[in-house]
Amino acid sequence: MSRRLLTLCAGLLIMAFGVAFSIKAGLGTSPISSLPYVASLLTPLTVGTATIVMHCAFILLQILLLRRRYQPVQLAQLPVALLFGYLTDFAVWALQPIPQPGSYPMAWLLCLVGILLVGVGVSFEVNARLVTLAGEGLVLAVCTVFGPPFPKAKIGFDCTLVLLSVILGLAGLGYLAGVREGTVAAAMCVGLAAKAVTRVVFRPAQSE
Repeated sequence: MSRRLLTLCAGLLIMAFGVAFSIKAGLGTSPISSLPYVASLLTPLTVGTATIVMHCAFILLQILLLRRRYQPVQLAQLPVALLFGYLTDFAVWALQPIPQPGSYPMAWLLCLVGILLVGVGVSFEVNARLVTLAGEGLVLAVCTVFGPPFPKAKIGFDCTLVLLSVILGLAGLGYLAGVREGTVAAAMCVGLAAKAVTRVVFRPAQSE
């Protein structure tokens, strides 16, 4: 159990730095982080605090969808959300000394670092096998209630978050914020990076 907890915490920290690098790059964050990022630009909330609020909303939606089928053990998503939010704010603070990218290629370099770190963090979080993040939990709840396969539900979930971010950004800021070409790259590559890390890091350990 202690090893799983350490793996989970390491995954959350790595993911948090991935989000921070994506923000620093300025080419758009991952779909799951786009809405908290836009919210942080429109409110006094930090990205981490907005992330916590969003995850709490996801937990509430799970309860409303599943009702009696909701398992109280899934409330463990709440402390995970709190930790991830605080770590995200820490990572954004830690990267402040890094200057904004002065060129488009440098922006892409930071963006790719962010995508890779998010993929590594997702692999650690999944292979800890303790608790899912609230976003994944909501997708699973939708699958349980309405029956779509998980991959299709996950794509629909990500697209919904991006659409909400676009609407919120255009309505509140007058321009797209947090949703750019880096968002598309993250949607396409984070899963691939997570699978590659799982294959290299965790499969050998699981086979022993």
